[in-house]
Amino acid sequence: MGAERLKSKSAKMQEEVHNALVQDCLSGDRKAQYRLYRLYNKAMFNTCIRILKSREDAEDVLQNSFIDVFTKLEMYRGDATIGAWIKRIVINNCINYLKKKRIPLTEVDQNKIETQPNQSTLDDVKIDVEKITNALSQLPNGYRVVFSLYAIEGYDHNEIAEILDISVSTSKSQYSRAKNKMKQILIDKQHLMQNS
Repeated sequence: MGAERLKSKSAKMQEEVHNALVQDCLSGDRKAQYRLYRLYNKAMFNTCIRILKSREDAEDVLQNSFIDVFTKLEMYRGDATIGAWIKRIVINNCINYLKKKRIPLTEVDQNKIETQPNQSTLDDVKIDVEKITNALSQLPNGYRVVFSLYAIEGYDHNEIAEILDISVSTSKSQYSRAKNKMKQILIDKQHLMQNS
């Protein structure tokens, strides 16, 4: 119980510090804006990379996202943490960027989704973050975007369908195919390492 109370107290203190930082930013304090940027830029860059794949695109979208953050900060109501609010802006900007580039997401007939026998599961593969990040970067754009939004960012298929302007079945099939493709990439990499 003591550890939970301490954790809760720490979270409240952190929230108060972040809220004070937001207030300082709203009053035009450039140092506060820089602190807010430094507090979230690495995590938000990682989100951009997962969705966009390209480092250059991720840097551009991140910069534009923080411009949006600071120009729209007065719209922040405090319903969620400032980090969650910033992340939503970053994800929306990533998705808008992909839409502008017209990254294709293939519509799939639900009756024609092919299933592959599950010869191996991800549990059978020794996985680390670097391997997963590498496998994620090897996915085709549509698979990577849906996989990132569903498995990493926590959106459900209805939300993904609405955000990307695709059907729910397409979101589900893209996710399923992304999972299978990642699994295959990780298994192949594991076999290569065992055989060398």
